[in-house]
Amino acid sequence: MIRFLSLVGAAGLTAGVALFPAQAQMGHGGHMGDGGASHSYMQAMKSMHDGMAGMELTGKPGVDFALMMIPHHQSAIDMAKAYLESGEDDAELTRLSEEIIAAQEGEIAFLKDWLAKNRQ
Repeated sequence: MIRFLSLVGAAGLTAGVALFPAQAQMGHGGHMGDGGASHSYMQAMKSMHDGMAGMELTGKPGVDFALMMIPHHQSAIDMAKAYLESGEDDAELTRLSEEIIAAQEGEIAFLKDWLAKNRQ
């Protein structure tokens, strides 16, 4: 089995740190004065990256794609839920967040079913 981290190497980890500059700016409080939504967004991204980094890949493109997409989609769900819980009242973003949750949950269910049939 191939470990995901071995594929990215040190350069990938360094680039990963650069992807999250807002996290460094948040300070010890953990949020940026928005009721914690930004902190929740960063937590969703961190959970996704932690899950993907610890994943053992199989070398089977379809299986590895499905495995990696599950935490990716879960991160989108978590961010959409954080937006809905933020209390901000933007009808378009609320509708989009609800659509993201429904679509991503459906895709996660599909991927899990697919993996149950095709992982072996």
